[in-house]
Amino acid sequence: MLYLVPTPIGNLKDVTLRSLEVLQQVDVILCEDTRTSSKFLNHYQIQKPLSPYHQHNEHKVVAHLTDQMKAGKTFALITDAGTPGISDPAFLLVRACIQEGIKVECLPGTTAFVPALVNSGIPSNRFVFEGFLPIKKGRQTLFKQLATEERTMVFYESPMRLVKTLDEMAGYFGAERYCSVSRELTKMFEENYRGTLQQVADYFRSKSVKGEIVIVVAGAS
Repeated sequence: MLYLVPTPIGNLKDVTLRSLEVLQQVDVILCEDTRTSSKFLNHYQIQKPLSPYHQHNEHKVVAHLTDQMKAGKTFALITDAGTPGISDPAFLLVRACIQEGIKVECLPGTTAFVPALVNSGIPSNRFVFEGFLPIKKGRQTLFKQLATEERTMVFYESPMRLVKTLDEMAGYFGAERYCSVSRELTKMFEENYRGTLQQVADYFRSKSVKGEIVIVVAGAS
């Protein structure tokens, strides 16, 4: 079978006891970057064979992995941080397992957009998760579509593109639209900054930005 196992997004204590138990029991652990995952696994003294599974090889290895699972092996899929399938590879393997009648189980655990959404102060009863925006093709079209979205919107972004994205959102959604930016969640330098798109863009324009970014934007009124 296949287990999807969330891993901490920063603080290594943010992992469930069940996740650790599953990782101790499986035959092989699939991971994005074996070097990154080894730090987490070594911290909890988990020594299992690691096999790379990422966006550059997932199409090539899916059939081989499902064959191994049908032959009796149990795999766990983890990512560098967070829940597999949330802006990280997982979908192709999960779909293939379902088609082949292989049991798939996803454990509950950390996902960066959940704490960012909940602590934003923006309504969380209805929201849409957009993940990473297109870098070029389709970017403007998507902004135009989302300009009238009434639900709260959640995005992932890189530090290098944060200010540019906030400026573009201010242009398409209105500079006074309320938003919240969270970075380095669960880590030592966690920061949550809230205000209008214009205010938040100006704030981050004046400083050096590092770490993983979650942007939460209020829906259109």
